[in-house]
Amino acid sequence: MPFLLNATAAPAAPGDGLMSLLFIFLLATFVGLEVIKRVSPLLHTPLMSLTNAISAIAVVGSIVIAAEQKTTLSTVLGTIAVTASMINIVGGYMITYRMLIMFKKRETK
Repeated sequence: MPFLLNATAAPAAPGDGLMSLLFIFLLATFVGLEVIKRVSPLLHTPLMSLTNAISAIAVVGSIVIAAEQKTTLSTVLGTIAVTASMINIVGGYMITYRMLIMFKKRETK
């Protein structure tokens, strides 16, 4: 299978690695969209919490990329990735909090 590469193996040709990564990215995008479309509305709050955990993993990865400082471009892109991931996490927690408040029982006066 030419599109699957071992993480430690070097690609056979210069473009093979990029094409494999693009294929994996597109496949993951379509699978993710199909999974999210089939979630019932009652599960949106737990799903949001799960995506916050995934975003936390993205923050760690983007911090590593930004901290390596191999090139100016990688540092800038890593910093943008950290910012975008943190905005996603904070927004996700705010939405989760609002949804949980909606499900609380109201006190009768």
